[in-house]
Amino acid sequence: MALLPVDEALRRLLALAPAERRTESVSLDMAHGRILAEDVRALLTHPAFDNSAMDGYAGRHEDFSKTAVELTVIGQSAAGRGFTGRLGAGEVVRIFTGAPIPEGADCVLAQEDAERLANDRIRAHFSPPKGRHIRPKGQDFAKGDVIVHAGESMTPARLTVAAAMNHPSLSVVARPKVAILATGDELLPPGSQPGPDQIIASNSFGVGAIARENGADIIDLGIIGDDKTAITEAVRQAVRSGVDVLVTLGGASVGDHDLVQPALLDAGMVLDFWKIAMRPGKPLMVGSLGKTVVLGLPGNPVSSLVCSYLFLEPILRHLGGLPANNRLVSAQLGEALPANDVRQDYIRGRLRKNDNGDRIADPFARQDSSMMRVFAQADCLIIRPVGAPAAEAGAPCEIMLLS
Repeated sequence: MALLPVDEALRRLLALAPAERRTESVSLDMAHGRILAEDVRALLTHPAFDNSAMDGYAGRHEDFSKTAVELTVIGQSAAGRGFTGRLGAGEVVRIFTGAPIPEGADCVLAQEDAERLANDRIRAHFSPPKGRHIRPKGQDFAKGDVIVHAGESMTPARLTVAAAMNHPSLSVVARPKVAILATGDELLPPGSQPGPDQIIASNSFGVGAIARENGADIIDLGIIGDDKTAITEAVRQAVRSGVDVLVTLGGASVGDHDLVQPALLDAGMVLDFWKIAMRPGKPLMVGSLGKTVVLGLPGNPVSSLVCSYLFLEPILRHLGGLPANNRLVSAQLGEALPANDVRQDYIRGRLRKNDNGDRIADPFARQDSSMMRVFAQADCLIIRPVGAPAAEAGAPCEIMLLS
């Protein structure tokens, strides 16, 4: 199978995603940051009645038209306890912010424009026009109005309006479910005492973190040794649990101890492609098991992280209804780089600004894909396209931000 260009590999991976996203209903207090699966329509009108925008006195404009007019206070209207009578000529109702406007009133006199007198009387020193300080019924929204739309993320403001529209729960795009399976007789979990031929398994932690950052729920299938039957059963277990993406770590090549691909094929995987024209990460594998997308990452920790940013992140954001996370920006090379070969190169680097404020990407001197320490110090990947000619320091380049 020929090496596949990175862009083509990503296109084919995304094409494996189901046409319809899974949805679920969540309570409003759990909906922050979730992506709406459908439009949200108001279940009531807000405000439901004309109400006061000020503390003051509700009355009739025609009664306030005279200078220093004296009026009689016949009652009170408070939020949740409105005045039930009707205003007559020369009468006002003491009113508070948010309280219903009494029948017969058409404006509100702010309390600072009123002088309180004895015997439930006030003297008005201002003539408010009709409608002054009145929030009319339906000013915000009417029953049936669509305020929040499918595909939008639920921010604090959108949660507030959804609550005001009387929705206790919302239909949202389900979080993608990702199963992570590490394989290899040599692997032990962190905290173990490795033997002379063993190493500590590290890939699943970085890969899992990238998946969570992109809205996924994780099922950790643990570490399976080089046992084809055991790997096949773990794969079937993941598919039965309804995962959207199965991520395998290591064992996807064709050596005598690389059993992941044969186990996946035994479990019914349809292999879409294998081996990408990229460095690091060449032995990437992609296929499908029914509705489950299979992403076989290299066992090398650095390679698996690079491939997770390039392939796992986009498929998870697509499945979860999130907008694409564009990490690509332009920069200048901090050092000269040699010509590139037939694989697109992702060179770990560190960013800085020069005196002009230009973004400069300095490649690390050592780029061995086994060096996790270098990756931990990097904040970008310098992208060298297939066949790129040698480039001098200061030459323009494209980089992928890691943070």
